[in-house]
Amino acid sequence: MAGRIERLREQLKERGVEAIFVTQPENRRYLSGFTGTAGALLITRQECYLLTDFRYLEQAAGECPGWNIYEVKESTFASLAELLGQLKVNSLACEGGFLTYKQFIDLQEKLPEAVKIIPGYDWIEELRKIKEPAEIENLRRAAELADHAFWHILDFIRPGVREEDVALELEFFLRKRGARKISFEIIVASGPRGAMPHGTASDKMLQAGELVTIDYGCEYQGYYSDLTRTVSLGPPSREQEKIYAIVLEAQVAGLAALKAGVGACAVDQAVREVIEKYGYGENFRHSTGHGVGLVVHEAPRLSKKEETVLQAGMVVTVEPGIYLPGWGGVRIEDMAVVEEEGCRLLTHAPKDELIVCG
Repeated sequence: MAGRIERLREQLKERGVEAIFVTQPENRRYLSGFTGTAGALLITRQECYLLTDFRYLEQAAGECPGWNIYEVKESTFASLAELLGQLKVNSLACEGGFLTYKQFIDLQEKLPEAVKIIPGYDWIEELRKIKEPAEIENLRRAAELADHAFWHILDFIRPGVREEDVALELEFFLRKRGARKISFEIIVASGPRGAMPHGTASDKMLQAGELVTIDYGCEYQGYYSDLTRTVSLGPPSREQEKIYAIVLEAQVAGLAALKAGVGACAVDQAVREVIEKYGYGENFRHSTGHGVGLVVHEAPRLSKKEETVLQAGMVVTVEPGIYLPGWGGVRIEDMAVVEEEGCRLLTHAPKDELIVCG
């Protein structure tokens, strides 16, 4: 944690700001280790303060050694104003992309007029882009749980089972194996519903001859996984095999392009070129991938307009898809760590051919 604080302080110095106020839960946890649901951080160039109420004082003391714990009695903003007055802080950065307009106005009203508020956009998120070894290990463990869940669900997927039952079985398996929660509402999209990239599980029954796309993940020690596979209910048709092969070729191309020093948009282009080559460019309209960490969808994005140059230690997904209205769809997604000479997969569920279930 100390290294993260020092990197943030360097940003404060560069911008001529005396302190930063942090309320976003993921940023709060990243900088302090605090996992409670109520709390805020004040980080100055010399000290670190965690503001929380009586419910979390003992937890905060245990999770945040070396931090000054400041008890909130009236409100967080009132306590912040008291603390800033004691510290004689006159310039304060806040998370401009997180505070609501109402919260910002309330903050202005509570603070002394002498304190200048400076919106800080993505200062901490920029630090979070590059994962430390311990973070990558937590991401690997979350991905491993997702892999195990895929092997488990293959025996469960069969005609007559509802999409919702597949999602429930996945969640139960993940939670029982150590996940604290799922990453998002699980997507199970069968048959024509596969044309919806975010087709969350419905009460539709799986039917023989359909493709089924499942997209899910889980949280482990605060870090998330994200995995997508498409399987076939019974022997696939030639068209189903063709579409699957195109998506797989595109994903392999994206993973091959993924390495330090490459622009995020270049990885997106590598994927898109394959799909466009086969005439399905209009059927792949979402971005190629996204960062994964303390949030399942975080920076950087792998998209047409993303200018980020990838660096070693970033963890991203590569997830091309083809979606044909009235027919269905295919998506294949893996998580990978960006390295100097390429990438390292964190997810290893089988994908080299269209798996037949049921």
